[in-house]
This record gives sequence, C-alpha cells and structure tokens, in this order.
Amino acid sequence: MPRHVLITGGSIAGNTAAAVLADHDFEITVVERAPAFRDGGQNVDLRGVGREVIRRLGLENAALEHGTGEEGTAWVNEDGSEAARFDVDDTGSDGPTAEMEILRGDLARLLYDRTKDRAEYRFDDQIEAIDDGPDGATVTFASGANETFDVVIVAEGVGSSTRDLVFDGENDPRWMDMTIAYFTIPRAADDDRLWRWFNAPGKRSVSLRPDRHGTTRAMLSLSKKAEGEQDWDVERQKEFLRERFADAGWETPRILAAMDDTDDFYFDVLRQVRMPRWSAGRVVLTGDAAWCATPLAGIGTTLAVTGAYVLAQELIGKDNVGIALKTYEDQMRPMVEDGQGVPRIAPRLMHPKSRLGISLLHGVLGVASSDIVRNLSAKLISGPGKEVDLARYA
Repeated sequence: MPRHVLITGGSIAGNTAAAVLADHDFEITVVERAPAFRDGGQNVDLRGVGREVIRRLGLENAALEHGTGEEGTAWVNEDGSEAARFDVDDTGSDGPTAEMEILRGDLARLLYDRTKDRAEYRFDDQIEAIDDGPDGATVTFASGANETFDVVIVAEGVGSSTRDLVFDGENDPRWMDMTIAYFTIPRAADDDRLWRWFNAPGKRSVSLRPDRHGTTRAMLSLSKKAEGEQDWDVERQKEFLRERFADAGWETPRILAAMDDTDDFYFDVLRQVRMPRWSAGRVVLTGDAAWCATPLAGIGTTLAVTGAYVLAQELIGKDNVGIALKTYEDQMRPMVEDGQGVPRIAPRLMHPKSRLGISLLHGVLGVASSDIVRNLSAKLISGPGKEVDLARYA
C-alpha cells in the first residue's frame, strides 16, 4: 500500500484527499504555491454525492453553519424588480441556489483545519520537475528540495502547471465562449439574501450574491469567443471590464467602482479540461486539473470533493498504485463526462444580445419558476445524474 503521498494544491480537492488519507495514517505532504492559506473566493455549492462526502468527513453541520445564507435566486430588471425567482425552499438542492451554499475559501478552510495537524503543509513552494521511477516519484521543488513519494496527486486549477509537466500537450480544452470575473465588494444597505442576476444587452450579465462576512460577492459575465484575455495582466483585464460594462445599468457602476480596491479579483475565460487519461505512473490528476467542468456546469465542487474522496479510498484499499489509479478513473469518468455535458449554447441562451431577448428569457424563467413546472425546471439546472456509488467505500 502506498504510504507517502504528495498533494500539490491546497484548496478543496487537495484538502479533501489529504483529510481522507490522513484518517488512515498516510504520510501526507501538501505543497501550495500561495504564500499562506487562501481564504476568499466566490460561492460554491455541494449537492448529492458531494454532500455525502462532506457528511462522511464529519463536516456537514459546520459547512451549513458557515454557509452564505443565500435564500434563492432572482432575475431582476434594471430597476431591481424581480422578473423570476427560485427560492431555495421551492427548488431544494436542485435549483440555482442549493441548501449548502458556502464560499470556496470557507469550505477549503474547514477541510484544512481538519487536516493541518496530521499533514505537512508547505506554502510558497511548487513542483518544478518530477522523475517517475519504479521505486517512487522523485520531485524537485522550487525551493530546491528533492524528495521521493509513492504517489503524487495533482489537485491544482484549470491552468495547472504540474499537469503540463507530466501530461504535456494532452489537454484538449473545450472553450465555452464565456468570460467571467469574480470579486468581493462592500455590502450595501439594500443587499438582500438573494443571488440577484441582471442581464444587459450585448450578451452581458451582472450579479450580486450574499455572504456572511459583511461583504457582497460580485460577478461580471460576457458571452463571447475567447481571444486570450485569460493571459492579460490584471490591469488590462479590469480596463477591459470597465469598457465592456460601462453602460450596463442596474448596480454596475457601483461594482466597477469597487473593482479597483478589491483584493480578490479573479478573471478567466471559461474552458473545460478534457484529458484522455488522469494518471501516468505514480502521478494522478484530480479536481479541475483533471476535468474542470466550469461554473456553467454548476457541479464543480461536488466533482472536486467526490473525485478526491474516491481517489483516496482507492489508494487506501489497494496495494498496487496502478490498479488503484485505474479504478479511480473508472469510477469517476461517467460522472465527470455527464457533468461536462453542458451545451456550449447555454451561455448564449442565458446572455441574450437584445432587450427583446432578455424579455423572452425572463418570460421563460418566470414560467419555469411557477408551481406547475418548477420541479421540471429544477431537473434542467441540476447536477449530473451519473453519480458515483459511495457504498463500495462504506
């Protein structure tokens, strides 16, 4: 059984794997390039099998207590009036707002706090090279250290540099024609407990979401073809947003004004990670590094905790690393492929070009939120149906 495991990436997927393996006395090292633990981040949710993983880790009640308090989702007109609304009580865990809504950093923190005394966390460092041999994977770190591990788990983000070291050229990304920015802004007196979504002509959307830290989470989205914006520096990205959203209306002036002073600005052009394999020798991918489904799928965090849990359980249950990694992939592939199945047209449908298109969207959403069809609409916006059966790990 492999006992000495390196995990690169100290967020949700990496910390989940660390927590499960630490429970079984593995020697765990987690390396994270950030100088310290990264709090912050936007809303994520846990549904179905992902919530079951958190329950098994003993963190379900804590995750609910640290939730954002979001009570539902409303599409709003320019004057702030509601065009359609999905309350969390109406849609349960399958609507836009799940019962377990939590900030990325808050969930990662719960997992980190559960594990930090039983795993070695190394911040401000990263992998520079991996020499995978028959007796272990020898890793060279940016700090200059060299160590050998039984398994290396890559739990980094969509642009994982470690993935590219080992699986160079294998990722065939699926671009989703969506540019998105997240950041935190000061809370206003009239910010409520709803996720408020506003559509502006020109395939733009602006939204505000509540948190329990006395601030508000803002999101700017634009449906367009990718033109390399993800590689621009931050100032150029912010200037791009100012130009494209200057006349958007609703709360946009307030959001753009606060963007200059935010300390957690995140900007990306959405693309799915499509890998033909998730492991090579003793190196294995999980989370966004393996299969990023993008926020459009709505199940990224569920996939992250589920994949990390399944991977850890397979390593625990098998003496042969190769068999463990193959079984992990066999278990997760159907769920991931189902979750990645969001049609590319979805961003266009949710970001109409004209005011007429916005009116039509609001009309459809208004009908979908009615008592007659809300159960059907919930199914249309829920996560994947091909969930992993966790009974094998009971």
